[in-house]
Amino acid sequence: MAKGNAKGQKGKKITLKIAKNSIRVAFDGGLRLDLSKMGITTFPKCILKLTDVDELDLSRNMLKKIPSSIENFQKLRWLDLHSNQLEELPKSIGKLQNLFYLNICNNKLTTKNLPEELNLLKNLHILNLGLNCLESIPTSLGALKELREIGLFDNALTTIPNSVKKLPKLKKLNTERNPFPDSTKQEEQTDSIKRIETLYLAEEKDLCYSCLKKCQDERDKLKKLNNMTPSPSKKPSFSLLLTPNSVAMDNQEEWRLSSKHS
Repeated sequence: MAKGNAKGQKGKKITLKIAKNSIRVAFDGGLRLDLSKMGITTFPKCILKLTDVDELDLSRNMLKKIPSSIENFQKLRWLDLHSNQLEELPKSIGKLQNLFYLNICNNKLTTKNLPEELNLLKNLHILNLGLNCLESIPTSLGALKELREIGLFDNALTTIPNSVKKLPKLKKLNTERNPFPDSTKQEEQTDSIKRIETLYLAEEKDLCYSCLKKCQDERDKLKKLNNMTPSPSKKPSFSLLLTPNSVAMDNQEEWRLSSKHS
């Protein structure tokens, strides 16, 4: 029994043949090497012979370390390392200049072991750092001007650097379940309201004819609906009647329908 447990801790051995059989064609036509959920405990060196892939998925394994040789995957646009046991990332990750997507969520990364070289990933659009042990975010991430989405949820953050919050192309910043001070939470709520007003409110003079007419038609429908719906104070009540009579309401069918929907 003890022997079986020891074998389980070693994890599955990935051979070059297994790795080659795990290559698929991605949606955009590139090559995707999917080694997720394989029980891997150490980075399989054999995949260094497959560095021409565009996507590499090592998620949901038991990896504690990614070697510096990850820089050999120069074509890599998509790297998924989420749900492992990573405590650090190699500095060489900053050499993956074509990287578009990086998911390192649900690991054991600390601020100290987050390499500053992440700020070299100039083409990065999506970065997920959620579910780690981060107490702060490096201001240097503000250099990633192409970032559209950042996941920072479920960490130990008390503040977000302005250099990150004000990234020019940022559309989504998930900071849920962090121990922010109340003042910070209130500030973020206010900022969210401002963004909503900016995105969705417009004056009539700024709308084209077709858009304006559509809005007016919808507004007229809403007004008509509100006028037809009786207010709670005016709604007839027949609490003592089992069925309506002619005195209570002339149209029994109308009474039945209104009662059904009330």
